[in-house]
Amino acid sequence: MLVGAGQGRRRLAQGALLAGVLTGCSGAAEDDATKTSASASASADAAGDSDTAVKSGGTIGAAGSACELPVTFDIAEDWEAEAIDTGAAEEKGAGGGDGSGGSENDEVAQEIADALLYQGPVAAACEVDAKPAGNIGFLRVWTGKPGDVDARTVLEAFVAAENGVSKEKYSTFKAGGLAGVEVKYLYTSKLLEETKEESAIAVTTEKGPVVIHLGGLDTDEHRAMLPAYELAKRTLRTA
Repeated sequence: MLVGAGQGRRRLAQGALLAGVLTGCSGAAEDDATKTSASASASADAAGDSDTAVKSGGTIGAAGSACELPVTFDIAEDWEAEAIDTGAAEEKGAGGGDGSGGSENDEVAQEIADALLYQGPVAAACEVDAKPAGNIGFLRVWTGKPGDVDARTVLEAFVAAENGVSKEKYSTFKAGGLAGVEVKYLYTSKLLEETKEESAIAVTTEKGPVVIHLGGLDTDEHRAMLPAYELAKRTLRTA
């Protein structure tokens, strides 16, 4: 199993991720954390009612698609998928550059790469960008090595590696012959003093576990993107 870097490094490196390493951005979340917590379940229910209005922009996951994965699923219209090459990132972090302070710089680069590309037992494999559709956020797909760990255990480890999580609510779902686990939770950034909603699902396949995570700039953006997340969950199949 791939094991993530320290929780602190991951969130510290999130700024680099949102600035350009994985092409994201940061911003303000809702000011009222209590209101956010109370409305988390209601927003999820609303998304379930509205996801049928989302048009499919195609399927990813199969050989020859933008991201080759152990599963396939539909992405929303205008969202753009791009594969994440963790191998290339590791090689870049291990490189010596111009030889000036190479060792120290390499260690820092590798720590950042680890924090960005690994979380718990899974590694980043694909990023689906919502910006072309008018939202600020991503569906990110994480994959792990084959094993006998169940989806609930994988998802719990994924969430545990994200420092600042609270109000986790787990549930089960089925799609395309797959039995999966979903979690809705709040993430609080102590650095930015923000709290926002996040969602993720996990399934296991013969090729290894898969986690699909939806974050967003803030809770409003997260809720706006939930129909695309529900589309992915509803159309999930083994590749």
